[in-house]
Parts: sequence; structure tokens; C-alpha cells
Amino acid sequence: MKQSRQENVIYLVVWGLLFAAPLLSLYVRTVSDPNIEFNWTEVFMVWRHFAVYLLLFLVHNFLLAPLLVHRQKRVAYFVSVIAILGAFMVYKFHSRPVRVRDHMPPMEKPLPSPSTKAREIDVKKPPFRHFRPPFRRDMGRHEAPPPFFIGEHEIMAVVVLILMFAANLGIKNYIRSRDDRKRLVELEKRNLEQQLEYLRYQINPHFFMNTLNNIHALVEFNPVKAQEMIVELSKMMRFVLYEGNKQSVPLSRELDFIRHYVTLMKLRYTDKVSIKLDLPNETPERQIPPLILVTFIENAFKHGVSYQHESFIEVTVTVEDETLLFRCHNSKADHSNEEKGGVGLANVRKRLDLIYGERYRLCIKDKSDDYHVELSIPLV
Repeated sequence: MKQSRQENVIYLVVWGLLFAAPLLSLYVRTVSDPNIEFNWTEVFMVWRHFAVYLLLFLVHNFLLAPLLVHRQKRVAYFVSVIAILGAFMVYKFHSRPVRVRDHMPPMEKPLPSPSTKAREIDVKKPPFRHFRPPFRRDMGRHEAPPPFFIGEHEIMAVVVLILMFAANLGIKNYIRSRDDRKRLVELEKRNLEQQLEYLRYQINPHFFMNTLNNIHALVEFNPVKAQEMIVELSKMMRFVLYEGNKQSVPLSRELDFIRHYVTLMKLRYTDKVSIKLDLPNETPERQIPPLILVTFIENAFKHGVSYQHESFIEVTVTVEDETLLFRCHNSKADHSNEEKGGVGLANVRKRLDLIYGERYRLCIKDKSDDYHVELSIPLV
């Protein structure tokens, strides 16, 4: 998932201030004390330590933090962070400055001074029996190995790294929660717009006129079928009025609405239009956004049916591994139907982005003779 511009700006400002701090500190010291010269070596030494933290921050920000914030993979995140902390501790241990221990090598005697030689000539004075050499820093230098593995320096470095990771997670969670609130408000607005748009289409005079004319024709030779069509039409309108404004509806209700819609649309066309609908007889108890599948079916009837030559519309819905697969394949008419209304594909894409983010897949193939839509969404 892409980072927002505000999040990138926050990171650039913070790291910019950190890398500018040694420059500003050294500049202030040179201004306040003329004896101090501006030494770039000191600045580069600090920048080298900052660069290690910056590298680990980038790894955490782009690879590890999304595992926890966006994908909810807690085990993978914490295992990766522990591995990085361990590697960082080993690095700090091996990069620790070597301490120098001063000592006098054994069996080494100091050179006698001139005054000492004069006293040795005097036989009245006893010779030196015991001599303790003076402590000298320049006599014998020995590199002492650092204490085993962990010390105060490593502990503080690891604490700073943990705080840096925690701050990164805090910023990401804040940005995500803010974006989720915006998405929720926009989603509610989109759902309301969809409900109103689809309601306008359903109460369109052309739609009602054609549907009622077909039902009226059935009354003469098949009154029972006409009654069933009236019931289906009322169910459709009831679904639009009472279910269309909800965040989600049961999958079975959405598929029932598609059945009613396709059944009514079949009454409007002759046998030149082949309409095939394949829906699962049994559906899991899962939720789905209302009126999101029927948009593609509506688009197929609107642009895929021709009165001059044979046309076809094929709709298939399957459920596999908690995922809904929707396919709609239709021919393309020379001129689309005159009826207008409904929700455009751009609005549907926007709804899918708001609801599922990157968890859905929509593939549209617009060819010269046919139109194919394939949608895959997770069921909740």
C-alpha cells in the first residue's frame, strides 16, 4: 500500500532535522569559540551513525510495518523485528571502540637516572634492594578486549531503535485511522448516491412502462405468471428501498435481487437475445455491498442487446474459498439502448476501492464484438 504524501513529508522533516543537527551544533561552537575550527570529520562521524538508523528505519517502514498495520501479520512482524534487533546488537558490539590498557611489561627495569648512578658509587649507602618503577603511560600499550557482548552502549542503542520503530508504527496507525474515517464518510456518501441513482433508474417511466406492458400481456393468457411478475417487481423495489442504503446485505438477498432483475428483463426481449444466468443454489452466510453486482448486469443489458441481430448475455456467480467470483459476458450492440440511468463503472470502481482497498480484482476486456467483466471480492 502506498504511503500518503503527509506521511512522507513527516519522515523527510524529521530525518532532515536529525542530519542537520550536528552541522548546526558545530557551527554554533565555532561561532562562540574562535579557537574551534569547523571539522567535517566530526560531522561525517555522526552522520555515519545516523545512516545505520536511517537504513533500519527504511527497512521497517517499507517492509515490516505494513505487515502489522495493513496485513495484520503479527507473528511475521515480531519475528522480523527481533531478528533485526539481534543483528543490530551484534553490529554495535563489533563496532565498539577498543579500550587501551596501560601496564609495565614484566622483567623490564627502568633506565637509571644520572643521580642514581652517583648514589651507586657511594659505598656508604646501601644499594637499592627493591625498586618500584614509576607509572608511565608510554611504556607498553595493550589492547584490552571489550566485555562480552552487551553493555550500556548496546542497550541504549537498541532502546533508541525500538523507540524509532514504535514512532513509525504510531504515525502509520494515525494516518491509517484518519484515512479510514475519511473513507467511511465517503463510502456512506457513495452508498447514498448509488441508492438514489439506482432508485431513479428503477422508477424510470420507460422501465415501468415496458415491465407493466409485459405483465399486462401475461394477464390475458397466463394470469398466474403475471401475478408472479408483479410479486418479483415489488420485491425488487422493496430491496432497493430498504436494503440499498445499508453497508452490506446477505449474499443470498443480493443474488435473489439479481434473479428478479434478470427475470423481468427477459420479458422485454425476444428469443433473439440469449440470456443465461448461473447462480449458486446454496450460498454461505456472508455479507456483500448491495447493488454492486447488478450494475454490471445492467450495463450488459444497456449496451449488449441489439434488436437487429442475435445477442447474448451470460452471468455466472460462484463462491470459492470465501471469495466471490462474478463473471458477465455479453455481446455489443451497434447502438446502446436509449434508457439512461444506473451507476456508471467509474462509480463502481470507486465503491470497490473504498470498501476493499487492494483486496479485490476487477478485470474488464472490451473487445470489438463482446464485453467481458470478471470481479473477485472477499466475503465477510
